[in-house]
Amino acid sequence: MTSITIRAPYICSSCTRQLDIVSLALRKKPSTFGRTRRHVSTIQRPFRLAVIGSGPAAFYASSKVLQKHPDTLLDMYERLPIPFGLVRYGVAPDHPEVKNCQERFEEVAALPNFNFIGNINVGVDIALKDMKPHYDAILFAYGASKDRELGIPGEDLEGVMSARAFVGWYNGLPEYSHSKPNLERGDEAVVIGQGNVALDVARILLSDVDRLRKTDMPEYALELLSRSKITKVHAVGRRGPMQAAFTIKEVRELINLPGVNFSPISKELFPADLKALPRPRERLAELLLKDRPANPTAHKTFSLDFLLSPTNFNASTSNSTALDSIDFHQNAYVDPSDFSNPKASVQPTSSPQKLTLPTTAAFRSIGYKAEPLPGISDISVPFDSKRGFITNHLGRISHPSPSPSASTMPGLYVAGWAKRGPTGVIASTMEDAFSTADSLLDDIEAGHLMLNCEEDGGVSTGLGWEGLRKEAEGRGVITTSWRDWLWIDYLEREEGKKLGKEREKMTSVEEMLGCLE
Repeated sequence: MTSITIRAPYICSSCTRQLDIVSLALRKKPSTFGRTRRHVSTIQRPFRLAVIGSGPAAFYASSKVLQKHPDTLLDMYERLPIPFGLVRYGVAPDHPEVKNCQERFEEVAALPNFNFIGNINVGVDIALKDMKPHYDAILFAYGASKDRELGIPGEDLEGVMSARAFVGWYNGLPEYSHSKPNLERGDEAVVIGQGNVALDVARILLSDVDRLRKTDMPEYALELLSRSKITKVHAVGRRGPMQAAFTIKEVRELINLPGVNFSPISKELFPADLKALPRPRERLAELLLKDRPANPTAHKTFSLDFLLSPTNFNASTSNSTALDSIDFHQNAYVDPSDFSNPKASVQPTSSPQKLTLPTTAAFRSIGYKAEPLPGISDISVPFDSKRGFITNHLGRISHPSPSPSASTMPGLYVAGWAKRGPTGVIASTMEDAFSTADSLLDDIEAGHLMLNCEEDGGVSTGLGWEGLRKEAEGRGVITTSWRDWLWIDYLEREEGKKLGKEREKMTSVEEMLGCLE
């Protein structure tokens, strides 16, 4: 068959170094793990792969498979009518450079053996058990669609919002485009959590809206942010600065935000000898402790508050359904000498002291949570509900077992947050996706068992989406193609030109489908 050449997705130098490390580690690991040698190499047709999801993990894994095994026929399924997942809906609008990978994904999608099927909810519109007979392998890369809750009183009050919902709102995610964050009742906001997403939320809240007008933030979000009364934001963490999940780039960007003063942090939270810290932590500590004269013209404030755990969201005395303040208890390190350890544990102080922060807007940013697709158990895919991912070994879906040699399930793979839980950035997702792709490619090369390949010689139909299309259409499912996305992309960019920005996103499924009629 004709060889197809594609340009590998762009990888910066630091990511390249990490990939070299990961690649070396993977080469040292065996790849068989309970597989029986098989007949896949005897199939006289192209290998047929389904990828569920269209975010970074899905595209990075697909790019590697299509680059190394160019005869593969790949169908990519997406719940929304358009692709890119976290790149489109999770990256902050003022970080356009992070979205550069989207151009590389478009090159993958332009290949003749790539097929995008959008606006189809796998597990609902089509059953996994009906999909399975038509593919040689299925790769799950559908991410984490829910956010974690605190489980404390008052979490359902008006004014309490998840960071995921807020990020989705200012990025135009259809699920949250009609939300209305409470930004006009008061001047203080609290973000519970200290990861990079928490800092994204704080930065957007404190930014001059004119700074955001040339980004791809939807006009409805810009309009509400222009009316925001919030001038002070607390980002609160249960542990100390040496355990915080944020990175130096995001902290520096917030500290240097025009018109914002950064509240000083107590030196007691840091080791006396910063040089003893690993270099990245040393640089972060130096940045946080740097003396900065207050800007008398700045009318906004940002603070990082440590060793505090929320215990209660309190309602206003004048409105029992609206947030008025948050109670916190103070924490202390279990081992006081261990406070510079990034994994140090904390506990409530021996004589718990309560701190109350007045606020009318709170954003819960304590992580996302993956959930099993409907019907995933029908094809015996094991999902660890406690840890929030599909059990696997190097991306090969496996039966739950403490043993690294647990038997894997032929033809079933997982990448991204559904594989390891919702942690890491796009660079780490790329590494993870490449490792899963390597496992799949190794299995093809070695002739291992794939889907529907029993010892009696059974095989998949190889029909892929064409084996499912008629049933889906019979249920009234209206799917979108890559050509449809290109048209939507064109219309968004044209509308953006009128507003002096890159694009004006369509923010509802109805609007997207309507422009295709």
